[in-house]
Amino acid sequence: MGMEELDENYLEEAVEMLCRSKAEELRMVGYEHVTSKDVWDCVSEKYEKEGIPPLHKLVNDILSLKATNFMNYLTMSALRGSTFE
Repeated sequence: MGMEELDENYLEEAVEMLCRSKAEELRMVGYEHVTSKDVWDCVSEKYEKEGIPPLHKLVNDILSLKATNFMNYLTMSALRGSTFE
């Protein structure tokens, strides 16, 4: 296992941990069924055009996600026909 692969795995785990933390925060304010995947899908939606940003911006985007922005994302996804479990 190379150093680059190890670093990539570490970063993926760190991002997953941040998304889990944000999902827990959203559950505390009433979004009972939020998962870390939901948080990642919401945050990463804007990266589809731009590509993945630098790590500091990625971390900031996850940690600064507001419940209202998450709700807007869920609403727009539902209108587009996406399903959430």
